[in-house]
Amino acid sequence: MSKYIVVGGLMLASISFIAAAQAAATGAGQSYPQRPIRIIVPFPAGGPSDMQARLIGIKLGEATGQSVVVDNRGGAAGIIGTELAARADADGYTVIMLSATNAVQPSLYPKLPYDLVRDFVFITPVTYGPGIVVVTTSLQVRSVSELIAYARARPGRVSFGSAGSGAPSHLAVELLKVMTHTDMVHIPYKGMASALTDVIGGQLQLSVPTIAAGLPLTRSGKLRALAVTGAHRSPVEPELPTVAESGVPGYQASNWYGFAAPEKIPRPIVGKLHQEFVRIMAAPDVRDKLLNVGMEPTISTPAQFTEFVKAEMRKWADVVKTAGVHAD
Repeated sequence: MSKYIVVGGLMLASISFIAAAQAAATGAGQSYPQRPIRIIVPFPAGGPSDMQARLIGIKLGEATGQSVVVDNRGGAAGIIGTELAARADADGYTVIMLSATNAVQPSLYPKLPYDLVRDFVFITPVTYGPGIVVVTTSLQVRSVSELIAYARARPGRVSFGSAGSGAPSHLAVELLKVMTHTDMVHIPYKGMASALTDVIGGQLQLSVPTIAAGLPLTRSGKLRALAVTGAHRSPVEPELPTVAESGVPGYQASNWYGFAAPEKIPRPIVGKLHQEFVRIMAAPDVRDKLLNVGMEPTISTPAQFTEFVKAEMRKWADVVKTAGVHAD
């Protein structure tokens, strides 16, 4: 495995490289934890954040000998749970699972009750999950370049569905529109399932679900897959090209998940948590379970993760402004 991988234009250290560097780690933080740890998930149970938090939480509990409780605090597009984490005691016993949604929120909600960079310490990303561009089978396009040509010839007449305004499935297409100077109409839904149903039925032309949601439909012939939205091909479907390979150089729009803690958490505890997350993400059974749902295990140092989140915030702020995206 290479020492580094590229996500969102940033170099992130690979799991094997960081695990080796941490093998001799000693010092402060070794007595932590001494009581249960809470993982706040700012979304309802059953979603990708919840699934990953529970999988990793079980492993963290096994490694530390303490129970790990997943606390789902959904509502307000993740803002309620994120504020709760920002205001929690900074003692290492409350962490939050962040996602790409958190990097978009400052652009959609200028009066957030917290500052993502100021109020949190970023520990490490844990997964990276590209979307998949799918179209209705009645649409006579078989690549992203053909889709772009089709949309350019029909400005304002190609529609796409998303899980809601500002969702990754929405912004992935807005970024494509900005980079290709195309005019496609956004139709927001309250969840991806309804949007995909209408793409299957031909009421919409396309959508960009997660790989986990989209692949079963493309493999069954209900939808046609054109590309994945990540910086590299997905190991789940390696023959499917990226959007960047398909005529849009530099395109990359993927979801990601990672852990953070309240800003004043003691740094030795950050080091201890980081060490445990690296070990967990290197475990073959964890990697296999995540890859099976289209999520690629990905870790970095806290400093790298901080720079990555900042870059994501800048990137999506530009897209939101240029495309005129507004929250529901």
